[in-house]
Amino acid sequence: METGSLNGEAPEKRTGGRRDGLPEAGVSPREDAIPGRNAVSEALRSGRPIDSVLVAKGERAGSIVALIARCRDRGIPIKEVDARRLEALGGRNHQGIVALAACREYASLDDLFAAAEAKGEPPFFIVCDELEDPHNLGAILRTAEAAGAHGLILPKRRSAGLSAAVYKASAGAVEYVPVARVANLADTLRELKKRGVWIYGLDMEGEVWCRADLRGPLALVVGSEGRGIGRVVKQQCDFMLSLPMAGQISSLNASVACGILLYEAARQRRGFGAE
Repeated sequence: METGSLNGEAPEKRTGGRRDGLPEAGVSPREDAIPGRNAVSEALRSGRPIDSVLVAKGERAGSIVALIARCRDRGIPIKEVDARRLEALGGRNHQGIVALAACREYASLDDLFAAAEAKGEPPFFIVCDELEDPHNLGAILRTAEAAGAHGLILPKRRSAGLSAAVYKASAGAVEYVPVARVANLADTLRELKKRGVWIYGLDMEGEVWCRADLRGPLALVVGSEGRGIGRVVKQQCDFMLSLPMAGQISSLNASVACGILLYEAARQRRGFGAE
């Protein structure tokens, strides 16, 4: 949700498929392009309404056959198109198939809290501070879904949005993880703290990650690979956590670092590995 709406106003609909607000090539401004076999499969499994499915001409091998059958069972129109059309819609790694669906709405903060309440669990959110790489964002969404997180929060500016590349990189996890979009990340963190959520930032100078107690209501803040967490956002963090480097490389990919913390939180909260 793009908010002043920290109080749970109705979420806005997205108006385009690209981060700059322009439509994807060949896609209506009110449509999402969902490329890749896993992403299309999860969109179907989630029950999301699909307008049509585009398949590369002559592509009738492997899992695409089963996907086509599932689409036909649901009465979804299937169109054969040139592979270049799919590339224009979903990038080079479209795997021969792209689904077109009405744009997914961003969630509100209340939606994220409701997702936690529905599971009877303390809130478990991820906050991405100026993370502009859609592949990193998609990978974080995929791990967040697997680790049981209740939602992800993005800033409106200087951030990847829910683009075709994010759908593909998330392998369909975007269908299951609510994503809120906010106007001011620092204000949003203050609101989370008022609602009882502890804010943990991931930083080179923080406490060693495995010593932190991650069992309560928490939001994990991940910064961009180039700049890390911004100063104003960092000031809102209650704790800073670090991943010590034992080798020659000084840092990890943002999605990898986030994944380690997500699964440590999942281990503590869900008892993974406990006898």
